[in-house]
Amino acid sequence: MLRYVVALCLLAPSWAQDCQVANIQVMQDFDKTRYTGTWYAVGKKDPEGLFLLDNILATFTISEDGQMTATAEGRVIILNQWELCASMFATFMDTPDPAKFKMRYWGAASYLQTGNDDHWVIDTDYDNYAIHYSCRQIDSDGTCLNSYSFIFSRHPTGLRPEDQAKVVQKKTELCLLGKYRRVQHTGYCESSQSVTPGIILGS
Repeated sequence: MLRYVVALCLLAPSWAQDCQVANIQVMQDFDKTRYTGTWYAVGKKDPEGLFLLDNILATFTISEDGQMTATAEGRVIILNQWELCASMFATFMDTPDPAKFKMRYWGAASYLQTGNDDHWVIDTDYDNYAIHYSCRQIDSDGTCLNSYSFIFSRHPTGLRPEDQAKVVQKKTELCLLGKYRRVQHTGYCESSQSVTPGIILGS
């Protein structure tokens, strides 16, 4: 019996999930050209602070010099009283890993934004779904203290049934399973006047 208990103790570390940010696996052989186009946020894990609520639509493009940029919009409530559709713009700086970008926000009211974030593409099939991740603060043990993540779909109606299992697996690998909430698309930004308060996907 004692040997059995000792064996279990020795095996226990291998059962523990690796939640260190440095060990997160991103999309292999990522092709940013295929990533361009319109994506609908259908699920997200929120960070701390001000954040887009719903009706979130992002469009990625690549300029002539090869730099990826994005425009996005979504419903937000400012100072707990002003509801509006926020429009924004971001530029992405390449890193040695093709699936990891440094994202910089641009907008009129810079005090509402954090300015810079990571934009990691965890997984995508380019035609139907994509999973984004960003960690804003890393703890002393290497895990993330303040992260956010988007589940994107090419379809405003949400993920296809055949993509659900892949997305759940990646949520688990990110140590974020159960921490996402659904993002609705009600047409709010289509019927509202947009402003540009300097808010991008993760601000």
